[in-house]
Amino acid sequence: MWATSKASRREVFGWAMFDFANQAYTLLIITVIYGDLFTTVIVGDMGDDYRLANLLWSSALAISYLAVVASAPVCGAVMDYAAAKKRFLFISYVTTVAATAALYLVEPGYIIIGFVLIAISNYAYSMGEAFIAGFLPDIADSREMGRVSGMGWSLGYIGGLCATLFTVLVLGEVSEENFERIRWVGPFAAAFFLLCAIPTFLWLRERGSPRPLPAGQGYVGLGFSRVRQTLSSLGQLSEMAVFMVSLLLAMSGLVIVISYAFIYGSQVIGWDDHVRMIMFITTQISAALGAIVFGLIQDNVGAKRTYMFTLLIWIVAIIFIWGTPGITAWLNNLLGVDWQAQYVFLVAGCCAGLALGSCQSAGRTLVGIFAPDGRAAEFFGFWGLATKLAGAFGLIAVGAFQALFGLQGAILICAVLFAAAFLVGLRVDEKRGREQRHTLVE
Repeated sequence: MWATSKASRREVFGWAMFDFANQAYTLLIITVIYGDLFTTVIVGDMGDDYRLANLLWSSALAISYLAVVASAPVCGAVMDYAAAKKRFLFISYVTTVAATAALYLVEPGYIIIGFVLIAISNYAYSMGEAFIAGFLPDIADSREMGRVSGMGWSLGYIGGLCATLFTVLVLGEVSEENFERIRWVGPFAAAFFLLCAIPTFLWLRERGSPRPLPAGQGYVGLGFSRVRQTLSSLGQLSEMAVFMVSLLLAMSGLVIVISYAFIYGSQVIGWDDHVRMIMFITTQISAALGAIVFGLIQDNVGAKRTYMFTLLIWIVAIIFIWGTPGITAWLNNLLGVDWQAQYVFLVAGCCAGLALGSCQSAGRTLVGIFAPDGRAAEFFGFWGLATKLAGAFGLIAVGAFQALFGLQGAILICAVLFAAAFLVGLRVDEKRGREQRHTLVE
C-alpha cells in the first residue's frame, strides 16, 4: 500500500511521517489549545467579548501567511535549481521546533512576545508544509498521488490525535487557574514534532543534482527570475491558474475554520471541557477517514471531482455550524426534548471533519498533477502562496467581521468563500491540465 512506482515503502512512509509530526503543531498550537489560551488567558477579555483578542490572533497568523506569500515561490524555484529541497525542509523544521518550544515563556499579559512567537512559528511551519509537498511528484506518479497524498493527511490526523489526547489528559483544561500546566503545550508540541519527523530526514531522498548557475547570477536572483518567467507563462497553464483561484477561495474558508473552530466552541457554543475533547476525537477520526477514503476515490474518479464534492460538504457544514443554536432550539420544540447546543455542534464537527483532510489532499494532488516536470518545488511554492495568501485574506476578513458583528455572524463568510471556490472550480478541466503540464518542461 505504501510503495509506489517511484519510491520504496520506507521512503513513502518517511515522507508521510512529516505530516504525522507537524500535526502536533497545527492542532495543539493553532486549532485546539493555544489559540484558546492566547485569546482567553494571554490577552483575555477586555470587556469587549474577546473581540480584541480574536483580532490579535487573526493578525499574528495573517502576518505569518503574508511572509510565506513573499518567500515561498522564490524558495521553491531555488530548491529546484539547487536540488536543496531537503535542506530547506530541515531549516523550516528546526525553526518551527525552536519557536514553538519558546511559547512556554509567554505568560498572561505578555501579548507582544506571544504575538511574535506565533507569527514566527506559524511562518516556519507553513513553509515546511509547502516544502514537504514539493516531494510528492518525486515519490508518486500522477495515478498514485491521490492515494499517497491521502495517506499522508490521514497519518497526520492520527498523529494529531495522539498528541492532543496526551495534552488534554495530562496537561488539562485551558484556564488561568491551570496556566502553569497548560503552558507546557508549546514544549510538548515542539518535542513531538522534533522526534516524529526524524524518519523523514533519514529515509526521504533528495532527487536531482544542482545545475550550474548562469554567469553573474545568484540563487535568489535566479529564483525571482524563474518566478517571473512562470507568471508570464501561466497562459500556457490556464487550468493551473484557474484552479489556484478556486484554491485561494477554498483555503480562505478552511484557514478560518482551522484557526477558530475551538475558539468558536468556547466563545459562541459555550461547551464544557469534556465536549471539547469529544469534538476533537470525532473530528480527527472523521478527518483521517475522509482523507484516506477520498484519497483512494481520487485515483478512480479524479482529483477535481473529489475536490468539488468536498466543497459542497463544507458549505453544508458551515451553515450547520452557524445555525447550531437555532437548530438546537428548533429540534427541542419539534421533538419535545432538551438537547444542548454543544452536543448538536458535535454533528456539525463530524461533517466538517470529513471534508477537512480530503479537501486539502485533493488540492495538493491537483497541484502535483498540473505541475510541469522538473518544476515541482516551484509550483508547490505557488501552492503555498495561494493557500497562505488565502489564509491572510480569510483571517483579516473574519477578524474585522467578528469585531463588528461577533464571531457567530462572521463565520458565515466561510460558506460564501466555499461557494465561490466551487463556482470557479467548475471551470477547471483536469484532463487538459494534465496535458498542459508538458508545455513548461525544462
